[in-house]
Amino acid sequence: MTVMPTAANSVLGGIRIVDLTSVIFGPYATMMLADLGADVIKIEPPTGDTFRMSGKPAKTKGMGACHMTLGRGKRSVALDLKQAADKEILRKLLGTADVFIHNIRADAIERLGFDYESVKAIKPDIIYVHCVGFGSDGPYAELQAYDDVIQGLTGCTDMICKVDGNPAPRFLPMAAADKVAGLYGAQAVQAGIIHKLRTGNGQHIEVPMFETMTHFSYEEHLFGATFVPPNGPILYTRQIDPERQPYKTLDGYLCIVLYTDDKQVEFFHRTGNGHYMSEPRFADRVARFKNLSQLFAVMGEIIATQTTAYWVDWCRTNSIPAMPAHRVEEVMSDPHLVATGFFRQREHPTEGTFIEMQPPLRFSGSAPRDLRMAPQIGEHTEEVLAELGISRR
Repeated sequence: MTVMPTAANSVLGGIRIVDLTSVIFGPYATMMLADLGADVIKIEPPTGDTFRMSGKPAKTKGMGACHMTLGRGKRSVALDLKQAADKEILRKLLGTADVFIHNIRADAIERLGFDYESVKAIKPDIIYVHCVGFGSDGPYAELQAYDDVIQGLTGCTDMICKVDGNPAPRFLPMAAADKVAGLYGAQAVQAGIIHKLRTGNGQHIEVPMFETMTHFSYEEHLFGATFVPPNGPILYTRQIDPERQPYKTLDGYLCIVLYTDDKQVEFFHRTGNGHYMSEPRFADRVARFKNLSQLFAVMGEIIATQTTAYWVDWCRTNSIPAMPAHRVEEVMSDPHLVATGFFRQREHPTEGTFIEMQPPLRFSGSAPRDLRMAPQIGEHTEEVLAELGISRR
């Protein structure tokens, strides 16, 4: 594969990140940093990151579907860190790095010789980012954590129960905790870079999954429990209202947001259903607020009389936010995403044609660039060793 140099004018161009993370949490963070132009060097064991096996590969073992997305933009270096020679290679590489990010538990990384103090001795201004399951000052500190565990602990598995009344806890059908923690991780790296630019100093940064997912989930859902004593229930009532769901139309489902009381009243009058507003349960702002679930239910009866396309057009005409509720199979053909080129076909040198999602952020000071494609295991080992002046041949 032809190696694509990092664009000099990209947002993080010239920043080198040594990435010893695996699975989703850390790799999701470093994927976004690579999208921004950082030189992300992924250190993998000779067998590769286990997440390479998630999703059926097109041609090559270890090049599964999930790796094709999470692995993009990075260079892969295969090292066996049980071997002294490979540890020495990592030490030399860290001497050239701005950031070191990993998700190995504290005791294990210390045994390997790459805890913060050891790495700081190699590179005094290193930004050292530790992706952990739980904050190091709590009783769960050394426990393993995966997305399912964190979804359960943060109450995410209970939120759907509050909507549909089914008491059985259920997972959100995505790696929500991993990706949310990854977002915080990418933010932490960039904050560390800014701090270093201002002060010349690196630092140790800890990014815990449990705390980040709790912070993310309870930003609005702390709700009435925000105050002491609580002045209402926990969980944002609007979001757990069983009637606040995509509305059934004649031929599909519609997502519509009548966020303010004025817009709710306007909807009923403009659809020829203003008579509902004279009923005691909807007669004034206070009554409508108290009976919001009933108001949503009546809206559903009205929306069920027309097609999705009718309501989308009607809502645009009346300046009301509304869109179809896509099935997952329909998203890739959404006309907006097609027009913006979000899903792009490319040719991987070994895996053939694949679909690549474009980075969603746009920067006026950086020209769009082709992203480096997901690498084979250890594809860039010799290249990176040569940059370090090391030859193993």
